[in-house]
Amino acid sequence: MSPAWNGTLTTVKRALRLIGEGALDDGNVDQLAERLGIGTRHLSRLFKRHVGASPIQTARTARIQRAKRLLDESDLNVSEIALQSGFGSIRQFNASFAEAYKQSPSQYRLKLRQKRSRRSPPE
Repeated sequence: MSPAWNGTLTTVKRALRLIGEGALDDGNVDQLAERLGIGTRHLSRLFKRHVGASPIQTARTARIQRAKRLLDESDLNVSEIALQSGFGSIRQFNASFAEAYKQSPSQYRLKLRQKRSRRSPPE
């Protein structure tokens, strides 16, 4: 029996797990739907119903969240973060991050470092 028959929310949860693992970083929605055993239009309807966003929007949000976490927690440069987060290009990363956070990744990191240096006591 196909996992799609276990219920629509189960299908969406599986899709979300695959998206979190990067299924839409290298692939497309058609391939994701095929892996789930359903049609692309049906997958889009399920996402609209259960998530409130399309699979592509969900994947972009996941990439931005991965990138933000790397900006917060690592010393990787911005281009490495863009690629490790699943963005196809640095330009795409910069545009998506600026749309989400109203600043570039570099500006975000600079402000984060300034905030941290104000909080840490002098040595």
